[in-house]
Amino acid sequence: MTSRPYLAVVQYDGARFAGWQRQPEARTVQAEFETVLERLEGGAQRVVTTGAGRTDTGVHALGQGVSFTPGERWDGQPNELRRALNALLPDDVWVEQVHAMRPGFDARRSATARRYRYLIGTDEAAASPFRRPYEWAVDAGAADVPLDLAALQQASALLAGEHEFRGLAAAGAATAHYRCRVALAEWAPRTDGAGVTFTIEADRFLHHMVRFLVGTMVDIALGRRPPADFPRLLVATDNLAASPPAPPQGLYLVAVRYPPEFYAEACS
Repeated sequence: MTSRPYLAVVQYDGARFAGWQRQPEARTVQAEFETVLERLEGGAQRVVTTGAGRTDTGVHALGQGVSFTPGERWDGQPNELRRALNALLPDDVWVEQVHAMRPGFDARRSATARRYRYLIGTDEAAASPFRRPYEWAVDAGAADVPLDLAALQQASALLAGEHEFRGLAAAGAATAHYRCRVALAEWAPRTDGAGVTFTIEADRFLHHMVRFLVGTMVDIALGRRPPADFPRLLVATDNLAASPPAPPQGLYLVAVRYPPEFYAEACS
């Protein structure tokens, strides 16, 4: 094995996966990726990968960061490795880029920020089988219950900065603390006019955190709970008062950021 780690920027359709992380009796992105790497190494041994984000069942990725150390035959050949990976990976996984990284790089621990996007459809066509697996159809076609964009924006404006997200994350998370530093959180109309998108970037995310945030903000925007609930949830010590989390199919891991000094070559 080489001593130089590589970073793959990976996209995948999460609909037929039980998330990123390898599981004993379920199809996962990590298992598919490692199986292909093992084939490229001649089946000699498992090539262990690390993902920047442990996306859940049904969650998609446009920019998942995956680190691994390939065999010597790929040393200095990231483009050739990318082509080989894409030739063998299933059609719901695609490697956008492969970068040679400096020793010590780890896709999860070296990340400084992760960006997620949540997609909501509010028009009647959001129920289409070509859109439903990739967004949340919120009261599609129900013009008498509009989604209040201003209420969504007012709630998301409270997220910037550092907060304890115990009230808006899955209970029992295996984590030392619940603090997350949010650099960006905003709702915007979709460019196709068919709904809204929520974009959030933070140094770290807790289990189901984005989905709890979206589910609660949507309930506020539909008039199902008062806006005053949101700041109270940001300081809550448990998630018992939170709304149910939004469904997974509308969530995308968009990008993961790393310090430029980790790249072995200049990265545009």
